[in-house]
Amino acid sequence: MYHASLSYSFLSKVRKPSLSYCLTTLSHHKQEPNDRFRNNEQEPKEVDKQPSIGSPARIQKLIASQSDPLLAREIFDLASRQPNFRHSYATCHTLILKLGRSHHFSLMQALLSSLKSKDYSISPSLFTHIIQIYGDAKMPDKALKTFYTILEFNIKPLTKQLNCILEILVANNNFHRPAFDLFRAAHKQGVSANTKSYNILMRAFCLSGDLSIAYTLFNQMFKRDVLPDVESYRILMQALCRKSQVNRAVDLLEDMLNKGFVPDTLSYTSLLNSLCRKKKLKEAYKLLCRMKVKGCNPDIVHYNTVISGFCKVGRAADACKILEDMPSNGCLPNLSSYQNIVGGLCNQGMYDEAKTYVKVMMSKGFSPHFSIVHILVTGFCRIGKIEDACEVLCELLGQGNSPHTDTWAEILPTVCEEYDTEAMGDLLKQVLKVEIKRDTRIVDVGAALEEYLTKKIKTRSRTS
Repeated sequence: MYHASLSYSFLSKVRKPSLSYCLTTLSHHKQEPNDRFRNNEQEPKEVDKQPSIGSPARIQKLIASQSDPLLAREIFDLASRQPNFRHSYATCHTLILKLGRSHHFSLMQALLSSLKSKDYSISPSLFTHIIQIYGDAKMPDKALKTFYTILEFNIKPLTKQLNCILEILVANNNFHRPAFDLFRAAHKQGVSANTKSYNILMRAFCLSGDLSIAYTLFNQMFKRDVLPDVESYRILMQALCRKSQVNRAVDLLEDMLNKGFVPDTLSYTSLLNSLCRKKKLKEAYKLLCRMKVKGCNPDIVHYNTVISGFCKVGRAADACKILEDMPSNGCLPNLSSYQNIVGGLCNQGMYDEAKTYVKVMMSKGFSPHFSIVHILVTGFCRIGKIEDACEVLCELLGQGNSPHTDTWAEILPTVCEEYDTEAMGDLLKQVLKVEIKRDTRIVDVGAALEEYLTKKIKTRSRTS
C-alpha cells in the first residue's frame, strides 16, 4: 500500500516511473481521507479496479514535469483511452513542444494533425514555436511547410510568423528564392509584410550580392506605404560600401537625413571606413564633424577610423590635430588612437614627435605594443639618436614592460659602435638601474652580444 501522504511533486523526481505507478499515485490523490484507512480485506478489491486517471489539469502537470518526452507521450495516450476523458488544450500544447524540442518530429506532427478533428481553440503561438523549433534544427523546408499548415487550421498567419520563417529561410542560401516567393504571396493569405519583413530580405540579397533586388524592395516600401527605418538605410549603405560605391552610399545618407531620420553609429562607421579606404579623407573628416550636428555623437571607433586613415596616407600631422580635438568633443583617445599616431609619425620619420606621444600614452597608463616601440627605437638608432632610443627603453622598462628581442638586437650593437667601452659601461649601468625582470628577454640576445664584444676586444688588442 502506498503511503497516504505521497505527494505529486515526488513523481517529478522519479526517473522514468512506470505508467501504472503514475496512475495509481493519481488515484490515491483522489481518495477521500477516510477511504485511505480501509482494512486489509477491502484493499485488494480496490486495487483490482481501474484506477482513476485524475483531472485533465493534473495530467497536464504530470506531462509537463516529465523529462522523458516519450514517457510523457505514453501518459498522454493512456489517459486518452480512459472513458469520457478529454485532454485540455494546454496538455496538447505542452506535449507538442516537448516532442518537438527533443526532435521527435513525427510524433509532434501526428499530435498536431490530430488537433484538426478536435474542437480546440488553438493559439497561434503554438505554430510560432513549431516554426522556431524547425529553424533551430536547421530544417527550413519544414518551417516553410508549417506556415501553410496554419492555414489548414483556418487560422490567419501573423506577420510575426512570416518574419520568423523569412529569417529561417534566408539563413540558408538555397532558400532565398522560396523566401522571396513566400514574401510576394503573403498578402494572398491575408498577411501584411512590415518593415522588418523587407529588411530581412534586403539584408539577405545584399549579402549575396544581389544589390538590384534589394534596391527594388527598398523602393517598393514607399509604394506600399511601408515606412523604412534606420536599419533599412543602413543595410543598403553597407552593401554599397562593400561594392566600393561610396558616393551612392553618401547620397543615400543625405536622402536619409532629408527625410528626418537620424543615422546610427554603425551607418557612420561603414561610411567612414569606406571613405578612408578610398582615400577620401577630406570627405571623411567633414562627415566626422557633421555627426554631432546631425544628432549622433562620434565615438572612439569613428575617431580611430579617421585617424588611421590619415596616418596610412602619410598625413600624421593632420591625424594629431584630430586626436587633440577629441577631449573637447567628449571622447578620450585610447590605446589604439595613440598607437596609430606613433606608427604614422615614425613612418614619416617624425621620431621626436612620436616619442612625445609615447610618453603621453604611458603617462595615461597605456602600454605601447612592442611593434610600436621597435619601430621608434629602430628609427632613432638609424638616425644616430642613441640617447633618445635608450630613453624610450628606460621609460618602457620603468613601467615593467618588455621590449621585443629584435629591439634589443637593434640597439645593443648600435650602442657598442657609437661609444667607447667606458661610456658604454655608463649607459648600461643607467639601464640596469631599472629592475629588469625575467620577461624582458635580454638574455635572448646575451650570447650574440658576448660574441660581438669579444670580437671587438680582440680587434682593439691587435691595433694597440
